[in-house]
Amino acid sequence: MKPLYGRVTSLDVAALAGVSQSAVSRAFTEGSSISEAKRKAILDAALKLNYVPNSIASSLTTRRTNMVAVILGNLDNPFYVQVLKALITRLQARGVQILTFTVKNGSNSDDALMRVLRYQVDGIILTSAQLSTRMTGICHDRGIPIVLFNRYIPGSSASGVRCDNAAGGRLMAEALLGAGARSFALLKGDPNGTTSQDRQRGFTDCLLERGIPPADILELEGQSTYDGGHAATLRAFLDERHPIPDAIFGINDIMAMGAMDALRGEMGVKIPADLMVGGFDNIDEADRWPYRLTTVRQPVDEMTEEALNLLDLDNPGAAIQPGIDIKVPGRIVWRSTIPRPVDL
Repeated sequence: MKPLYGRVTSLDVAALAGVSQSAVSRAFTEGSSISEAKRKAILDAALKLNYVPNSIASSLTTRRTNMVAVILGNLDNPFYVQVLKALITRLQARGVQILTFTVKNGSNSDDALMRVLRYQVDGIILTSAQLSTRMTGICHDRGIPIVLFNRYIPGSSASGVRCDNAAGGRLMAEALLGAGARSFALLKGDPNGTTSQDRQRGFTDCLLERGIPPADILELEGQSTYDGGHAATLRAFLDERHPIPDAIFGINDIMAMGAMDALRGEMGVKIPADLMVGGFDNIDEADRWPYRLTTVRQPVDEMTEEALNLLDLDNPGAAIQPGIDIKVPGRIVWRSTIPRPVDL
């Protein structure tokens, strides 16, 4: 019978189902050892009493909250929306819920981490790299593992997983060179971000090694956003301040798409006949008309699995081995903005 006052507890369910309180807990725990007959009796009793398990109360016993915090930096980039979707899908399949926190692009993550620590999460996935050693130490002392996603912190022992961004930058340089480009513009992103730096370095190093003069590689500040890529392209080329190059590489797709709209919409440039465009990330929008952007695909699914393996949620409190840096290779996704060589 439903209690007259107060919330229904697991003791009420146990009494109605004729089982122990621990059996009620097992009935609501995925993968626990309990017979189907007993589970059904408990679930029927819970339904009659409108009982819902209290995750907070359960965490006091198990010392696990089954919650993981994800700290996101640049929400202007749809790539991180795709990352969040992949994490939600995989974590919820394991019975783990996500708490999301945001920081401004390029800002320090310490304030967000202080907010995270109020919730006693089982782990933290960080997509923003500005993190102090003090905050890393606090999380370590509390037994909360931190995994970096698609970035690393130079000189830090923090572990993480990322796309091989430098190699991806080289892939795009080779694709544009193979299509005949000999002059280039590079739309740069966050100057403090290791992801941006690695893509830029891989791209320019490959061009220089192939004999492209530095004067034929124009660097533009795109601020990692659509508006930034759009504005930087117009500033550079609308008034013939610089000659239009053979190719533009946006170190993320959203900047490359902003550049495409500026070139075609306001300058009448034909892509790829007049100018080729390449991107990086392979966001969903890159495959849509009118973009059909050739880009470097980040292997989000593989990176997500590697990040969750590092967190090791099946062993709460287990410390992550420091200094693990997993690099997953990207690959070119050929579309219409760069002619594909016939031998590929």
